Amino acid sequence: MKLKTDFTLNNKVIIVTGGTGVLGEAFVKGIVEAGGTACILGRNEKIANERAQSIIDSGGKAIALIADVTKESDLIAARDLVLSKFGKIDGLVNAAGGNMPEAVIQPEQDIFKMNMGALQEVMNLNLFGTVLPTQLFGEAIKNSVGTGSIVNISSVSTVQALTKVLGYSMAKSAIDSYTKWFAVELSNRYGDAIRMNSIAPGFFLTEQNRTLLTNTDGSLTARGNAIIHKTPFSRFGNPEELIGALVWLLSDASKFVTGSKITVDGGFTIYSGV
Repeated sequence: MKLKTDFTLNNKVIIVTGGTGVLGEAFVKGIVEAGGTACILGRNEKIANERAQSIIDSGGKAIALIADVTKESDLIAARDLVLSKFGKIDGLVNAAGGNMPEAVIQPEQDIFKMNMGALQEVMNLNLFGTVLPTQLFGEAIKNSVGTGSIVNISSVSTVQALTKVLGYSMAKSAIDSYTKWFAVELSNRYGDAIRMNSIAPGFFLTEQNRTLLTNTDGSLTARGNAIIHKTPFSRFGNPEELIGALVWLLSDASKFVTGSKITVDGGFTIYSGV
């Protein structure tokens, strides 16, 4: 292994869906610092453009892609823009996802009268918002360079039941299944050329979970305190702490790794609480 070169993303063009989010911002930063070109895909045009311009002003390479990951036409336009500007796509990070208040099941709610529409919307965003971009950008990886890496975002909720977030948990569990299935099928067809893996973050404060974990004054809710109690590191994660796993999975340093899930959770999933 050539450590100085295998762990870099020099000259690699990487799509980051959900690139306008909190974790997406860290992913984009890590890709650029590793020498890659960051394609920042999200629905928030203002943030996407600001982040791309900031990178360019600092000497890096980036482009803003305004798209909804559940809309095929948006993704096709984004793919074509990247190919016209850079001529290739080397990698994809499926970071778009999250929860919505209507899909959170509160303790006082009747579990036989759940909001099915909201649950389906969360499933669609997280699961098919991963599958659809993979179909389009993954095909572009195959056709433009023939080799590459796809990284999905899983969750600790796939291995331990977390109250309230049913739709999100089901979607992330499906992503685990999809990651393994698609990794095998990629291997059957293209050998070791195109890989798919995932990262399972523990608890990081994002816009989707902030109201569940913190009060308006910044103090922890009962749920937030319970999570900290069950996390051996006794804190939430910092988004930048996901960068190492991401760059490794996108780079040639992990070229014999596929279908794997890398957990970054401060020990949450290994601790019984006792």
